[in-house]
Amino acid sequence: MQHLAHMLRSVVEQHGSRPATRIRKGDEWVVQTYAELDAAVQRTARALIAVGIESGDRVAVFAHNCPEWTQIDFACMSVGAVPVPIYATSTPAQIQHIVNDASCRGIFLGGHSEAERCLQVDDMPTVRKIVSFDDIELDGITTLADFDATGDDPSRRDELQADLEERMRTVSPDDLCAIIYTSGTTGAPKGVMLQHKALMALTASLDVSLTATPEDHSLCFLPLSHAFERAFSMFTLSHGCMITYVPNAKQVADLLVLAKPTLLASVPKLYETVYSTARAKVADDPTRKKIFDWALRVGGQCQRAYRKGKRPHLYWRAQLPLADRLVLSSIRQAMGGNKAILACGGAPLRIEVEEFFSAAGLHLLNGFGLTEAAPLVSFNAPGNFKFGTCGPVMPGGELSIGEGGEILYRGPTVMKGYWNNPEATAEAITPDGWLRTGDGGYVDKDGYLVINDRLKDIIVTLNGKNISPQPIEGLLLADPLFEYAVLLGDNRPCLTLLVKPSLPGLAEIAEKRGIAYTSPAELMNNSEIAEEMRQRVVALTEKLPSHEQIRDLRVLLEDFTMDNGLLTPTMKVKRREVEKRFAEVIDDMYAKMAERRKH
Repeated sequence: MQHLAHMLRSVVEQHGSRPATRIRKGDEWVVQTYAELDAAVQRTARALIAVGIESGDRVAVFAHNCPEWTQIDFACMSVGAVPVPIYATSTPAQIQHIVNDASCRGIFLGGHSEAERCLQVDDMPTVRKIVSFDDIELDGITTLADFDATGDDPSRRDELQADLEERMRTVSPDDLCAIIYTSGTTGAPKGVMLQHKALMALTASLDVSLTATPEDHSLCFLPLSHAFERAFSMFTLSHGCMITYVPNAKQVADLLVLAKPTLLASVPKLYETVYSTARAKVADDPTRKKIFDWALRVGGQCQRAYRKGKRPHLYWRAQLPLADRLVLSSIRQAMGGNKAILACGGAPLRIEVEEFFSAAGLHLLNGFGLTEAAPLVSFNAPGNFKFGTCGPVMPGGELSIGEGGEILYRGPTVMKGYWNNPEATAEAITPDGWLRTGDGGYVDKDGYLVINDRLKDIIVTLNGKNISPQPIEGLLLADPLFEYAVLLGDNRPCLTLLVKPSLPGLAEIAEKRGIAYTSPAELMNNSEIAEEMRQRVVALTEKLPSHEQIRDLRVLLEDFTMDNGLLTPTMKVKRREVEKRFAEVIDDMYAKMAERRKH
């Protein structure tokens, strides 16, 4: 049971008739049982053997979330091969880097979009087979149905099955279960080597604090190519739960309501959006805002008592049914109902967002991790949590604070190293096994981890001031008008800001002020709108020390997306990419500031 392929076999034996995967096709759900998933896994595994995939070979998986993703994942692991996930938004250059760096023997891809980008890659010398989940007609690409048929060839089926069973007997917990390339907020992606024993240790550690039953089901909308969703899905499957797949993250709001999952793992962006949207809906109506704030206060008081195992005071308890009916129930409905597990990771989470969901009866469990830790380091659990922290270290792990306040982690989930990169491995893991996380923070007196900032993101101004950008950006993002905020100032005389505002928010301001416009660009360039944004930034940051004050800003029209390379798959801003993309805007801003100072 220290190998994921054996874990699936065990779950199939216990829960073969229960639903394992589900995906929306038109107006219908397409459901697959654990027995059917296992049959598909074994069919693909036999086909992998038939085409010559050996134990230890690397096989790329390049697709949006879907049941086939999980099928290929387990098929590769069953024959001892190593899945290499590629984000579905990757460019031909990124595909080429990963496929060639990992020397992949084959590529499984989703459909036309992924196939066309693969075919644009000039050179993939190690690739012998490209297989598409969708039925597409492109030279050099086989459909999954045709590929799987080679595993069901009557003349070889028994021989291939015997080979598969032999490989299952010889797999080891030390084998690699994946090489996951970092999403690259800084520098070129590196291949993180994760072992089966690391993922199994992670699942066992979660079982100490979290409860999931076969009746629970999750919504898989973060990319399966990312360590967070992949690990959470493995935890889900280990309990015989069902996974509902979200191929397009833009569908998540609708599918939350439709699927009503009891398990969900997400990055803060989803929770921030729900929080900001709820507040924006009542912002212009004093009466509704008063009711909204009252309901959150009532819910917060009651939930604080419940979390401590106490009964709320009668004063608050008596008000809760009305508060729930008017406000709190609608928040739960937007999230698809009550949750057995509601997890958050991948980026900093503001405490007011935690308190908002808690008031509505949704306990948001914030944690901290990185791909190199498979990916969990610490997490809050229902019986062991503190708002504003990332919880205590996971069972079996250790935390230490190194030079410059860097968080160090040691435990059973630490990666084996970076693929073909011993220098980077030696830099990331100390001789005595501590993983350098690259994040700054401290462990408080109660043993809970608090994150300060990405150490690599620290801004050092020309005056020698060290400034952590993320807390300041978090202050700004508390205003729903601002979708993204990027603080600037490294090796510059002072701090400035690039901000991407919400277009509906700008339209609302324009309507209030009677400003006519014909395009978003015209709206953003309007002097009154610009002044409104400046005033909001000043108000939000007025209590910061002088060296952390923002001296100027520029408004960006371009969206921040994974497709244009400004966001990672976990919705973190690629700071260096933003600075590179808008270098002219930034240089012009500082030049004009310097000119003003002369006069």
